[in-house]
Amino acid sequence: MERTQPAGEAPGGFEYTPSDEAKRLGVRRMKLVATGLLLFAATVFCLATWAEESGAGAWAGYVAAAAEAGMVGGLADWFAVTALFRRPLGLPIPHTAIIPTKKDQLGRSLGDFVGENFLSEPVVRSRIAKLDLARRLGGWLAEPANADRVTSEAATALRGALTVLRDSDVQAVVGEAINRRAATMEIAPGAGKLLEQVVADGGHRRVVDLVCERAESYLRRNGDSVMEAVAGGAPGWTPRFVDRRVGERVYRELMRFVTEMRDSPQHPARGAIDRFLRDFAGDLQSDTATRARVERLKAEVLARDEVQEFIASAWGALRRMIVGAAQDEHSELRLRARAAVMSLGQRMATDERLRAKVDGWVEDVATYIVTTYRAEITSLITDTVAGWDADMTSRKIEANIGRDLQFIRINGTVVGSLAGLAIYSVYHAVTGG
Repeated sequence: MERTQPAGEAPGGFEYTPSDEAKRLGVRRMKLVATGLLLFAATVFCLATWAEESGAGAWAGYVAAAAEAGMVGGLADWFAVTALFRRPLGLPIPHTAIIPTKKDQLGRSLGDFVGENFLSEPVVRSRIAKLDLARRLGGWLAEPANADRVTSEAATALRGALTVLRDSDVQAVVGEAINRRAATMEIAPGAGKLLEQVVADGGHRRVVDLVCERAESYLRRNGDSVMEAVAGGAPGWTPRFVDRRVGERVYRELMRFVTEMRDSPQHPARGAIDRFLRDFAGDLQSDTATRARVERLKAEVLARDEVQEFIASAWGALRRMIVGAAQDEHSELRLRARAAVMSLGQRMATDERLRAKVDGWVEDVATYIVTTYRAEITSLITDTVAGWDADMTSRKIEANIGRDLQFIRINGTVVGSLAGLAIYSVYHAVTGG
């Protein structure tokens, strides 16, 4: 159906649509019915009055009274309904064309009404409490299909967020955060406590065992090289056979030392290492000079280009790992997220205390939003209505509710007729006329 009204569009997409035009045709049909009933009452009044004057009998007076009252009721309701949308007969009667002339005031009143009756804290809390959101949400999340859906949507959102972020920006932020944190935090005391605990637990002994085993294995594989290195370091005036004997003796002593240290937990060298590590752990915590040297070393390490490049590249590796895990339905990340969602749903469905907490959080958030931003929410109504074209607003509202309003005219004619008949009947019954 083609539009018969201007196609101008008001702010907010408010416009007179083909659907409104179809409704307007229904309003016109109901107007014809209501007007036809009014004309029928007028015709009956004229005929009944003529019959009464012609001596047709008392019944004519009753019919004339009913028809007359019906005309009055129909005309009054016609005026009332018409005055909502336009001036009746084009006359500048006060308090008519209410919707076009009072549109902005009606918008403000509607906004105030919504704010007072729908966006008040008691109403919001009462409504949310009746919804029992935590129980419903928990039961929904506990379903495997729903948990899969939530996990999939969350993975998609995560991939999208990581795709939108620029690597250079994130790398700069991560690098700055790590450098600032490392620069402001003294690492020596913490490292000293950690080393002290490791020594107390004997964790360093496995490292000593590993070093001894590797040293013993190296000496066995490279005995000739070790002996030649020792002999090569001897003075030039010593005989060669002496150099070889010295090399062999040094090699045997090294093998004996490493083997004994490997096989004997109580070896003196192990005790020396223990004492050194304990002393060093204490110095890291309490010795000012040692702590200062560690801080200088930390600064030198952080200043190296290789370290900064590693920090910058860490985000790229992490992002690739997360994106890959998010895309893979069978990744550990997705599986753990799905299990966590289902576990949360089951707890919310069965744990009364958790449900109470969740409902309380939802109520607090909702009431905070409506109380803090109520003016902004209601202004959406008032500003939107204020932006509508007055004539278009009147036409659109009439098209949507005008059909029901025509029943007021019909009822006014019918009820007026019955009231007129009743009044006329009572009057004649009382006066005996």
